[in-house]
Amino acid sequence: MTTREESAGCTSKNVNLVSAMKFEAITIKDIAKALGLSTSTVSRALRGSYEISAETKKLVLEYAEKLNYRPNPIALSLKEKRSRSIGIVVCEIANNFFSQVINGIESVAYKKGYYVIISQSHESYEREVANTQYLASRSVDGLLVSLSTETTDFSHLNKLHDKGLPIVFFDRITEEMQTHKVIANNFNGAYQATEHLIKSGFKRIAHLTIASHLSITKERLAGYKAALADHGLPFEESLIKYCRYGGLVYSETEQAVDALLALKKRPDAVVAASDKLSTGCLTALAKRKVRVPDDMGIVGFTNSQLAEIFHPPLTSVRQPAFEMGQVAMEMLIQIIESKHPMTNYETKVLNTELTVRASSVKSK
Repeated sequence: MTTREESAGCTSKNVNLVSAMKFEAITIKDIAKALGLSTSTVSRALRGSYEISAETKKLVLEYAEKLNYRPNPIALSLKEKRSRSIGIVVCEIANNFFSQVINGIESVAYKKGYYVIISQSHESYEREVANTQYLASRSVDGLLVSLSTETTDFSHLNKLHDKGLPIVFFDRITEEMQTHKVIANNFNGAYQATEHLIKSGFKRIAHLTIASHLSITKERLAGYKAALADHGLPFEESLIKYCRYGGLVYSETEQAVDALLALKKRPDAVVAASDKLSTGCLTALAKRKVRVPDDMGIVGFTNSQLAEIFHPPLTSVRQPAFEMGQVAMEMLIQIIESKHPMTNYETKVLNTELTVRASSVKSK
């Protein structure tokens, strides 16, 4: 049934006003004015209400599509008390691992009707604090966080969490906060990398890693130590080199490599514990005319698609980055959409994969 208002609007107005309108966000009021309808009628038509006739719904929907009308997210967030947006905090988007994690996050977010806002800490605690505060001020529904290498104080996150903002940690986590977390099996990845080098004939294996306080550093170092012990090789502190910024600053990688090469008994192999440390180590060794793998074998943690075309091709521990992003996002949505406060949290551990290439296999 068509109301008098609808009939008048449909017959007396020229709706072809697109060319005359300025480039501004189209609102329900604009559509209502153009069609000679009330805003409530347009609103109900856009929602598909049974109260509005099929003819009017068709008119409104076609006109809205013509003008590329999209609901105002701010208005919707006020109505629903949710912004449908998620904040992501990572150290660097250009890092192969984190870019793949973000792809995984987005693949779930968009299917569930959420949008993401991505920020980078560049391994700075101050930037991480500023990013999380900004995202919270934009009323995001939740945060997905991988901690910066400088972060040892978690009060900025604790305050937000205590106020009810859902937070899920991934990759670099803290045990100081009770919430969902998702990580790779860092222990097993480092264990397999070290054991592979041992079985390939290397005996003095160094470990090039990130800041000592990070969760991933502790887990990978433990795996490295366990593999040495299981194969009867001694652990030597001098063979461990920490790069605070994980290779983001190339000079620290060079300094670590130089320190290893300067040892009276230099290592014959190295396990590099991050993407940039792995590629940086290869570069530094090449500059110093150290032949890989004849003079020094190397296994790296990297998700780079280019590992096969490095010179030599890099044996690598690959983390399930895309899956990690998917799981972290699903966990966050679970908290956001839960009708009751959550008290049971889990840390999900995903398996890594070792791919053997020429950088860790001695020439016969």
